[in-house]
Amino acid sequence: MEEAPLPSEKGNDGECSTSQRGPDGATAVSDDQNGISFGRKEFVAPAVGMEFESYDDAYNYYKCYAKEAGFRVRVKNSWFKRNSREKYGAVLCCSSQGFKRIKDVNRLRKETRTGCPAMIRMRLVDSKRWRVLEVALEHNHLLGSKSYRTIRKMSAGTKRKSQSSADAEERTIKLYRALVIDSGANGNQSFSENEARSLSDHLNHLNLKKGDTQAIYNYFCRMQLTNPNFYYLMDLTDEGNLRNLFWADARSRAACVYFGDVIHLDTTFLSNKYEIPLVAFVGVNHHGQSVLLGCGLLAGETMESYTWVFKAWSSCMSGCSPQTITTDRCKILHSAIEEVFPRCHHCFGLSHIMRKVPEKLGGLNNYDAIRRALTKAVYESLKVSEFETAWGIMVQGFDVGDHEWLRALYEDRVRWAPVYLKDTFFAGMSAARPGESLNAFFDKYVHKQTPLKEFLDKYELALQKKHREEALADNDSRNSSHGLKTRCSFELQLSKARLMRS
Repeated sequence: MEEAPLPSEKGNDGECSTSQRGPDGATAVSDDQNGISFGRKEFVAPAVGMEFESYDDAYNYYKCYAKEAGFRVRVKNSWFKRNSREKYGAVLCCSSQGFKRIKDVNRLRKETRTGCPAMIRMRLVDSKRWRVLEVALEHNHLLGSKSYRTIRKMSAGTKRKSQSSADAEERTIKLYRALVIDSGANGNQSFSENEARSLSDHLNHLNLKKGDTQAIYNYFCRMQLTNPNFYYLMDLTDEGNLRNLFWADARSRAACVYFGDVIHLDTTFLSNKYEIPLVAFVGVNHHGQSVLLGCGLLAGETMESYTWVFKAWSSCMSGCSPQTITTDRCKILHSAIEEVFPRCHHCFGLSHIMRKVPEKLGGLNNYDAIRRALTKAVYESLKVSEFETAWGIMVQGFDVGDHEWLRALYEDRVRWAPVYLKDTFFAGMSAARPGESLNAFFDKYVHKQTPLKEFLDKYELALQKKHREEALADNDSRNSSHGLKTRCSFELQLSKARLMRS
C-alpha cells in the first residue's frame, strides 16, 4: 500500500506545497493554521467523469485535494494487464479506510483506521486517459483542521525531485480545472449547460465499451438457437441508444413457476459501480440453493430504470407477482416496487445492513460496544418491546441519537428487523441469524473491472455450476433417507412419500 503524506502549505495559485529556505540551508515546509486558504479559488472535489492524461496526474490531483480536505491518501487496489503489466485501473482511498488485521491489533501503534468509505475508482479508457468512474466523498471520522508541521533537511537531488513533484502537481491542477470545473470566488461548484447535458445523457444510457454491443448480439443469437424459450427485452432512448436490458433463459422462466414467490433483487454490481451495471433476480429452490430468475443491465439507479426492469421481469414471467422482495436499503427501489408490485411485501436485506455497520459507525467512539449493542438488539430481541428497549438503551447510552444513519435505520425498522417480520414468508432468504448473508449469485465470477464481454462467458460458467449443484442435491435427496424419530407407522409412510416426490 502506498501512502501520500500531507504536503504542508498551499500557495496562492492552487499548488499543493511551497518551500521556505532557512538560514542554515534547510528547507522548512509548513502549513496554514486552518488547513485551507481563503480568498482564492477553492480546489474542487473529485467527480465522476473527470479525465487525466496519466495515472500520476490523477494521483497527484487526489493527493492535493486530500491535503486541502485534511486527510491522507493511499492506494487501495491496482489492476495490471497480464502480459504487459501496464496499469489499467486503481482505487485511491482515505488512509483511514479498512481496519487492522487481527494479528496487528496488539501492536503499539495507535489505531487510526475507522473503515472510512472515502475513495475514488479510476480506469484507463479507450482514449488513453484515466477516467474517474466512482467517487465517495463522505468520511466517517474527523478531518484534520490544523497544520502538519514538518521540517526536514534535503539534499540537492531531493530538492530537485521535490520541485519536479510540485511542478507535476501544479500541472495536474491546471489540467483538472481546464477539463472539468473552475470554481467561482465563493467556492461553489457550477456545471455549464453543456456539461450538465452531457452528464444527463451519460446517465440516460448504458456506457458500453467497444465490442460490447456485438458481444450482446452474438450471445442473444446463440441463446435463441440453443434455448428456444429464451427471452430478452431492450429499452432504447429516443436517439436509439441502449438504456436498459433484461433477459432470462428457459430454465429461469420455468424455475419462476415454482420458486418465484420470494425473490431477492441483487443490485451489488450496480450500486457499487462495477464495470457492468448488473442486477440479478434470485430465488431459492427446494434445496435452499440460489436459483437465477433473470438478469438486467441498467443505465443507473433511477426510478425509471428500476420500474422498467420490474415490468420486464413480470412480463417475462407471465405476470408473476412475488409475495416478498428483498433488496438493499434504497428509497428509489422501494418506490418502484410499490408502483409495479403494490401487493408485494418489500423488505430490506438484513445482511446488507449489518455489513455496512463498520463503514457507517467505525469512526464513532466506543465503536465495538455500539456494534455489540446493535447486534444484540437485532438478533436477540424476541418481542417488539424488547427491540425498542434495547435500541433506546443503545442510543441513549452511547449518545448516538443524532447519528443520521442510525436514525434512518430506526425509521425503516419494520422492513428489516427480524422481530417485525415474523409473519413474512422468506423461504429461507432472510439471513436472520448472526453471520448469515445472502451471497451474490455471481460471487467469485465478477470483480469491479470485469468487462461485459468477459462476463457473458463467465455467466454461462456460473449457471452450469449452479445446475450441477442442483442435480447433485436432487440425486442425494432421492438416494438418502433420514432416520425416523418415532416408531409411528405414519412417519415411515410420510418419509416414503417424500422420497417418491423428490
